[in-house]
Amino acid sequence: MTAVLQAKERKGARNSHLTALREEGNIPAVLYGSKLESKSIYLSGADFLKTIKEVGRNGVFSLDLDGNKFDVMLGDYQSNPLKNEIVHADFLAVDMKKEITADVRVVLVGDAPGVKDGGVMQQSMHEVSVTATPNNIPSAVEVDVTNLQVNETLTVADIKINRGYEINNEEEQVIASILPPRQEEEINSGEEQEAGTPESEEGRETTADEDKTSEE
Repeated sequence: MTAVLQAKERKGARNSHLTALREEGNIPAVLYGSKLESKSIYLSGADFLKTIKEVGRNGVFSLDLDGNKFDVMLGDYQSNPLKNEIVHADFLAVDMKKEITADVRVVLVGDAPGVKDGGVMQQSMHEVSVTATPNNIPSAVEVDVTNLQVNETLTVADIKINRGYEINNEEEQVIASILPPRQEEEINSGEEQEAGTPESEEGRETTADEDKTSEE
């Protein structure tokens, strides 16, 4: 059964009107689509969070706007990190038979042997672009790292096999890699080091870009 989120048309656009809506626990939003005139709406913040938690970030649900129902997905949204709340949302009305493109988070699953051997896992991609019909857009793309050894990498080409959707990123883009153990760790543990320079100086820096997608 498709989740249903109730919404009402929003008349006012002034900041004072938007502030008043938020103080009442509502979220100002916009409903749009290829065959739909953009509509200013608002809805319960609590109901919104409940629905997104139920269907997922890229899930399809029914938006009931004053009795008219639309199949929608959550588009962009804005949040207030200080108050930990959503302050605005965009809803895309979709045709269930037509393919759409969405950004989907990448989740690494499994225990990599290279990490057990002291290597450092570095995730270079936290999102991929996916094209599919709305019901086939995944909530996340899981990438299996159980065979990844030190100095090995996984690219987009490695995960394109047997998917029910199309991944649009370039095949040579690196998703994850395992860097060699850091020299500092070898020194601190009292292990002897081999002479010469490590194969990859990048092993000293393991900071990856932070996931820009807010978690549901």
